[in-house]
Amino acid sequence: MKILLVICCLLVSSIASAQYYVRGEIRDEKNMPVMNAKILLHSTNYLYSSGGSGSFGILIGKPADSITISLDGYQTLTLRVEAARYQQIVLKSLYTSSTVNRSRLVSVTKNLKPEDRENWSTGGETYSSLVENEFVSARKFPETGFSIHTDKASYSNIRRFLNMNTMVPPDAVRTEEVMNYFNFTYASPPKDSVFGFQSYISDCPWNIDSKLLYLHMCARKLDPEKIPASNLVFLIDVSGSMDMPNRLPLLKSAFKLLVDNLREKDTVSIVVYGSAIGVWMQPTSGKEKEKIRKSIEDLYPGGSTPGESGIRAAYRVAKSKFIQGGNNRVILATDGDFNVGQTSEDELDKLVTQHQQFGIYLTCLGVGMGNYKDSKLEVLSKKGNGNFAYLDNVLEAEKVLVKELTQTLYTVADDSYFSIQFNPRLVREYRLIGFDNKLKALADTLSEVEGGEVGSGHSLLALFELRTETGIEERTGSDKIAEATISFKHPGDSIPRFTSYKCPAIFTEFNSLPECYQFGTSLAMFTSILKDSKYARRIGWGDVQEIALKSMNKNDGLHKEYLQMIEKAKKIYNRSRKKKKEED
Repeated sequence: MKILLVICCLLVSSIASAQYYVRGEIRDEKNMPVMNAKILLHSTNYLYSSGGSGSFGILIGKPADSITISLDGYQTLTLRVEAARYQQIVLKSLYTSSTVNRSRLVSVTKNLKPEDRENWSTGGETYSSLVENEFVSARKFPETGFSIHTDKASYSNIRRFLNMNTMVPPDAVRTEEVMNYFNFTYASPPKDSVFGFQSYISDCPWNIDSKLLYLHMCARKLDPEKIPASNLVFLIDVSGSMDMPNRLPLLKSAFKLLVDNLREKDTVSIVVYGSAIGVWMQPTSGKEKEKIRKSIEDLYPGGSTPGESGIRAAYRVAKSKFIQGGNNRVILATDGDFNVGQTSEDELDKLVTQHQQFGIYLTCLGVGMGNYKDSKLEVLSKKGNGNFAYLDNVLEAEKVLVKELTQTLYTVADDSYFSIQFNPRLVREYRLIGFDNKLKALADTLSEVEGGEVGSGHSLLALFELRTETGIEERTGSDKIAEATISFKHPGDSIPRFTSYKCPAIFTEFNSLPECYQFGTSLAMFTSILKDSKYARRIGWGDVQEIALKSMNKNDGLHKEYLQMIEKAKKIYNRSRKKKKEED
């Protein structure tokens, strides 16, 4: 009898802990994506939102559930949803009105027309709103490029899901942000240069018929003695949704860590939005650390989330104390749950774009949120000439706001864009790994690539999978396999500048690569499996572990943690695969 009771308890526990992921997209009668539609999950009464391409992803505790979708101007709709089926939902409009905004691309291949991309957005087993970059002919389309951003939010968000013992929604996985998270061996750029480069060509661990091109960029470090004065505005969400240990209390700890690094010439203001909107602490010198800390500690949550009004108030304060030639920045800290005023990504996009032209940067710190909200903060940070980090614990806050303070808050280049031109005599086809675009941006023929902000001392590793001509291993380096060019502007300057680098056609055996590049390969493989990429069919978690173990820095805590994340992912995904087989 006792054994039977234990078995029953285990079965109940297993069912209770089961996690399912229902995904879909919401469109109007004209087949246009509907953003920021409110989605009420009936089993929990939790409220979610559709993202920039009308897509949504919700973790549910059973194979099927019911939801109610509502949005001003549309008929409210209630329906049953199943995790096994991709939901294509049409909202009927109460009246006719539409606003068409120009979308922004993360990466683009020159002269590649929308019809050439058509199969990109219809394939893919994960149904992700991000469309993975495909192989492109180097003869037809030799030039490709991507925006340089220093965002690292995806890695810590992935870590949160794995620590929750759940699968990671594919939309949450952005390879370039995972690789950005680690500072690969830094090499100072040549004197008087903003950027320095290094490249390698090597084997591709997941495909013996391919090669990998590693393109490593390092940005100049600012001289600590010459870092300009800062005018910082902490814009803190104190609405009711922030009343959880991993939200407002975590942000309080994070900002108090940042205060320790303030100087007398720095100025800090605090603006809040929630039950009240306004200036919580007037502009204060960085030397008054106790006053700033007390103001932060006295914050309390309550009320709705009027994010638009908070952003406007923060920019007003930033402009009032603007430092010519200084570091003028708003630091927005929130769970992204804007529900009063302008709330859609496009509306917030316009709002922030208006202010970034004044030379005020925007850094976004996300907390306690699901992937369905990080797209909103991602849009804000990119439009605000800024960066985006996700804080899942105090250690991450310390990493972003203390250890990497200059990377996070001090800019060395604006509107930065990487362009790579391949040599078609050596490269038949290439594929950019990461920097995937949203469906909405790909479908918009007016889409443009928008350059990004680069922080002091930032290190970026871009990875390309190549299908090369035979004999590439015997090349001596007299040929170039590609030429890379960064276009950028100095902060506060409107003159475009360019730095170029020729990638020599020199082959290096994978095991002879510097360990940091081998480690970066492991990260790319890790994200490919999480995204269920069709290019990762030949590799497993053991392959990822093997490369990570051989190349890790055993004294680096982040490297050790990454190995633990691989082990967690291995158990979670193998368990899910086993459960799926049993259901089949």
